Amino acid sequence: MLGLDPPLEVWGLHGAERLYPDGRRELEQGPAATRAKLDELREHLRRDSLGGLLEDKANGVVMHWRGTSRRKAAQIEQRTRELFEPLARMEGLALLEFEAGLELRGGRDKGGAVEAILAEVGPGILVAYLGDDLTDEAAFCVVNALGPRGLSVLVRRECRETVADLWLRPPGELKGFLERWLRAAGDS
Repeated sequence: MLGLDPPLEVWGLHGAERLYPDGRRELEQGPAATRAKLDELREHLRRDSLGGLLEDKANGVVMHWRGTSRRKAAQIEQRTRELFEPLARMEGLALLEFEAGLELRGGRDKGGAVEAILAEVGPGILVAYLGDDLTDEAAFCVVNALGPRGLSVLVRRECRETVADLWLRPPGELKGFLERWLRAAGDS
């Protein structure tokens, strides 16, 4: 896709999906009861989207309200919570909040993806995790637990409460950070 040599490994769906450099795709499968409950929820929301924008993912169901008025967003959020929160108590499902939306999902989160990657690469490497959303907080926590060999970086125009070690404003500060990281990696 990018023409990189060697090709990159890509993780998606907050860590539940993995695309290997050789093209193999791995999707974490939840329990049958969890998948069935998500299918029921999808069907329900296709009939009544609660006024929001439904996003159907392989391992979850997402409701967005970005771009709606504050009043309408509050209504969509309340109705979504009423529907999603009881389901999130099921084994294998979790409620994930993000800016202007909620996701009911199965599978690992971004922190779990970072843990899986770290387990494969082994100890001693330096790690930087850059993210912009509330969903990145789990990964920031995992990286922070590495101590001095980990750096967690919030990348967004406005700062928000976070456990990240550092805040960068894109694009300038981000570009500068990446250039310095590449130079430092070349020196080691």
